[in-house]
Amino acid sequence: MTPSEIEAIFRDEAGRALATLIRLVGDFDLAEDSLQDAFAVALERWPACEVPDNPRAWLVNVARNKAIDRIRRRAIFRGKQQALVHELELNAQAPDEPPAMLDDDMLRLIFTCCHPAFAAEVQVALTLRTVCGLSTAQVARAFLVSEEAMAQRLVRAKQKIRLAGIPYEVPERDALALRLDGVLAVIYLVFTEGYVATSGTGLMRPDFAVEAIRLGRLLDRLMPDRAGIKGLLALMLLHDARRGGRETPAGDIVLLEEQDRSLWDRAQIEEGLLLVEDALRLPGRPQPYAVQAAIAALHAREISFEETDWRQIAGLYEVLLRISPSPVIELNHAAAVSMVDGPSRALALVDAITARGGLDGYELLPAVRADLLRRLGRKDEAREAYRAATEATQLEPLRRLYARRVREMG
Repeated sequence: MTPSEIEAIFRDEAGRALATLIRLVGDFDLAEDSLQDAFAVALERWPACEVPDNPRAWLVNVARNKAIDRIRRRAIFRGKQQALVHELELNAQAPDEPPAMLDDDMLRLIFTCCHPAFAAEVQVALTLRTVCGLSTAQVARAFLVSEEAMAQRLVRAKQKIRLAGIPYEVPERDALALRLDGVLAVIYLVFTEGYVATSGTGLMRPDFAVEAIRLGRLLDRLMPDRAGIKGLLALMLLHDARRGGRETPAGDIVLLEEQDRSLWDRAQIEEGLLLVEDALRLPGRPQPYAVQAAIAALHAREISFEETDWRQIAGLYEVLLRISPSPVIELNHAAAVSMVDGPSRALALVDAITARGGLDGYELLPAVRADLLRRLGRKDEAREAYRAATEATQLEPLRRLYARRVREMG
């Protein structure tokens, strides 16, 4: 097995392995360092032998032992540390523990990251770093801050978990609602990283999308009949159902209007459509995820791009703007408007968003503007906008798409 193949396994398993390790050792930094130690051992051993049947359990077991070694080497507070070593040795799960036990650890980690003691942006940053496994630099880019500033935020958050004794657990039922919005947001972030990666050579990270959907199902069982949960689960299922048609075998992006819809997962679409109906039928104020899922449903149920009901999609985005306004939703609304009233009106909406500065640094803003300019035949401006979009993204398939659009304009 090559180092690149081992790295791929590590990327797939790291998030859930880290979640289990944090439960075992009770410390974010110790868990992260020990997991890196285990990965180094895997790079050394696996090329010369067969990969374990359960790589995640192997990594957890090796990392647990590395954590014990690290604790033993610490001289300060030796008595307390020896007690912790003894506890770890007695209570740590065996490498062949049932998968369900490991699976629940990810939900515990998300609830810990979403503790109300943290500001919303810290919840998101901590989740991106620990659950999604993004580097500090990648998280910093998402928040438009320096890597040093983001590193300090993450360090302070981990210290707060340790010093304040924030429990690593799914809270009691009466406390679940207080964290629900944050938990839904971070599960959707995990999914989004799987749907369109932040950077790298691949458009998607299917392991993240599958994990987010699994967590959505767990949450739906934990808190049934919640429109927000059902809406989010439906949204993820409907988006993920198109995975098979979203890229070529060479890894190039296939746009929605060009996708072969026979490659979409129809069973997953049917499940998503039923969940959308359930979410919209539940009493109370319409939930943003349910409305977004209704938009995804309008795309998913049509057999061709030409039959898409863009007028209804634009109307649903207007509903979203009333119940959950944001510049990103405004941008999506403008894209839908372009399919109803044409690119000229949509470009005016995009330019108004740009003038307000609400999406400064958002990498898809110049891409949407470039597409509208291209459709209007304003080729020089479109090329400039595509160049700006290329500079803004760290994702190679998007860069190739923008280059293709420029070539198509001659």
